[in-house]
Amino acid sequence: MLRVVGAGLPRTATHSLKNALERLLGGRCYHMAEVFQHLEDVPTWRAATRGDEVDWRSFPPDSVAAVDWPASAFWRELADANPDAVIVLSTRDSAAKWWESADETVFPVLRKPVEQPENEEWHRMVNELAAREIGPDWDDAERAQAFYERHNEQVRREAPADRLVDWQARDGWEPLCKALGVPVPDEPFPRVNTREEWRARAEQ
Repeated sequence: MLRVVGAGLPRTATHSLKNALERLLGGRCYHMAEVFQHLEDVPTWRAATRGDEVDWRSFPPDSVAAVDWPASAFWRELADANPDAVIVLSTRDSAAKWWESADETVFPVLRKPVEQPENEEWHRMVNELAAREIGPDWDDAERAQAFYERHNEQVRREAPADRLVDWQARDGWEPLCKALGVPVPDEPFPRVNTREEWRARAEQ
């Protein structure tokens, strides 16, 4: 069973949130980074994107939390399947800042052809997911930013208030620990997967 369902979009400090939740909960937090390590999960995500039935009580497997795409695109289903889970909406200061970050990191990967054949189905899955969530013109800055605003407002409106944590990275440990009923760690909140780190990896 999940203890946290992430409803935030990619590039809203979801990788930092993943590391933080794994520290707090002592188990795996599912994230897009996990999909690369478990490509066998991709057909299930593609099926979900098509609207096929998925057993959200057991998927994603072996996880205490799930954040970032593809999981956060199905936050409603995951929240329903895990009724005791906290719902964390991670956001940035503005839609413009979110687009700027996504435009320099995630979206360039979707724009270019697949380089490794083993990643072809993953690439299709993410493009299908972007088209499902944002629309076929997902690469349009204005439309994508409108989607960002719309998505966040839908989460705030639809998630039960007593389960929702509206969170930004600068909020750190405290809101998460309070919602989960766990002590605040005596260490800095993780900050990983910055744009600089992303560029450095891309250049290797």
